[in-house]
Amino acid sequence: MERGEYLDELLRVVRRHGDPGEVLRWLGPRIGAEAAWVGCRGAVQAATAEFPGELVGTLREQLERLADGRLAAAMARVGELEVHLEAFGVREPRPVLVTVSASALSREAAALASQAGGLLELLGKASVADDSSREYEQKARQLRFAVLTALLAGDVTMARRMTTGDVPPLLDAERVRVHVLHCPPADRDRLARTYLDASGYHGPGLMVHCPAFKEHLICPIAEDVEPAGRFQRGEVLRRLVRENPGYAVGVSRPHPLAATADAYGEALNALAVARNSQERLGVYRGQPSLVHLLPRRAAVTWARAFLEPLHAVPKPTVDITRLAVTFPRSAVARLLQISRTTVAVHCRRAEEALGLDLGDVRTRATLDLALSLMGPQLDPDETGRQAAPPLGELLRTAPATAWAESFLRPLHETRHRNLHLTVETWIDANTDAQRTAARLGLSRNTVRAHLRAAELLLNRDLLTTASGVHDLVHALRVADGVAAGHRAHPTDESGHRARWSPADVAS
Repeated sequence: MERGEYLDELLRVVRRHGDPGEVLRWLGPRIGAEAAWVGCRGAVQAATAEFPGELVGTLREQLERLADGRLAAAMARVGELEVHLEAFGVREPRPVLVTVSASALSREAAALASQAGGLLELLGKASVADDSSREYEQKARQLRFAVLTALLAGDVTMARRMTTGDVPPLLDAERVRVHVLHCPPADRDRLARTYLDASGYHGPGLMVHCPAFKEHLICPIAEDVEPAGRFQRGEVLRRLVRENPGYAVGVSRPHPLAATADAYGEALNALAVARNSQERLGVYRGQPSLVHLLPRRAAVTWARAFLEPLHAVPKPTVDITRLAVTFPRSAVARLLQISRTTVAVHCRRAEEALGLDLGDVRTRATLDLALSLMGPQLDPDETGRQAAPPLGELLRTAPATAWAESFLRPLHETRHRNLHLTVETWIDANTDAQRTAARLGLSRNTVRAHLRAAELLLNRDLLTTASGVHDLVHALRVADGVAAGHRAHPTDESGHRARWSPADVAS
């Protein structure tokens, strides 16, 4: 075979395999030698099957001189063997190709070995570049998640500080929409990489891997519109949904940047609608949550009194409990990279402090309402202690009753009466579909089908997270008149509730 043909074949081997071992296994028979590729730190990275590994130790001095640039090539005779060594690259320490044969290599064989070594060195550089690229992508992904976490906490200043001066356009926007894209988990890396810009962001938005739900990409997008009046990244997500049957996207209304958490909650609810619709696209059109409609001062006073026992527990317990009342505990564990046992311990500590059972859906809804009213920080009352109104009084206000009536109206239509009965029974059964089915004489699958239909009508997520479930609990509580019969609770001398029982919360 001519030298040019050998080189063409060598290039095909490199393109096909890209593996030093395969290259050496191809090279050995063609030059009549055993070969080894000694890496930058003196370790054999690849070798032919019959290469005498013990030989490397006897050549350590020559290998060191080649690696640090004092020699370009060297020859040695070890017993009956002819050894040829050649270093490659300009950056020290350099890798070395070692060939061992019964006689010295011919000029053509030495040239072919040298060409193979040059290609191996290029493969090594490419591998290092790939590793660096992966590390960069991983760190950029972690930074994007940290920025989103700060936005969800309402701390825009902290989000800007995290970007170390390279502030993405999103953080200069006044308003933001959150899109949640549902896609196969294996597609998330590819999508985030495809639309990545040079700074590690995604133009006017972010694509953030949701650690809690492996099928979700969370995409907050600046509300600034292009001349055509379309949201650039939003259009990309819509196109992905149109082209991929397994995709769906939920879109929030525009919100101030500091209210990204509210936008995220709306996007989750819209996604539940999208996954049950033919278009697989849901834009949130539901009513605002109850927390935004209650009389602010009275509601915060109630929430502060309700949550006062949590001042005695560590802040991580409050933060973890805040998540656990909305997300499944397994999702919280993935989100925070802790064990489910640790999540359970913190929830149990909060239960003991409050005197509540977080296993009850109505209890969780009440706790979530109080936490939402107080925001990220559970600041004590600096203006002096005030008598806290009972929750029932808050739920009897005109905005709350109007909200509940409007919220449940789609279920009151004649053709949806069976859905209303199902969701009401489902809440009474503590969101247990099997118990609901038994009480109604239906199959479990029929119950879940009713709940999916209710998601469409209510514009709420009922089966993935608890944000929509909590609104349903409050609406049913108001509509059923439970709040009107809310009992007075025992209080301590300062006018705060001493302890709460699950029965108290349910009423």
